[in-house]
Amino acid sequence: MTPAAIVSPPAAPAAPAISEAQLSQRVLADLQRQLDLMLEVRLREALAPVLARAADALIRDARKELTATLREAVARSVAQELGRRDEH
Repeated sequence: MTPAAIVSPPAAPAAPAISEAQLSQRVLADLQRQLDLMLEVRLREALAPVLARAADALIRDARKELTATLREAVARSVAQELGRRDEH
């Protein structure tokens, strides 16, 4: 064996030839994945405060409705009880 043969790493198997169309498809697929991820991150960042405000408004409205319903139920119960007392 010659010294050059000992030092040289074994030749890697030749990669199969790739067409320009295949290369374009790979690049486009990789770019699509990157864009999808970036879009998802940006949408989450943009929508988070909007959704938080909407949730706060829904909670406020639900509390108002619950308070009104509870007051109506209490008023009805008090009126019924007063009606029973008047009957006795």
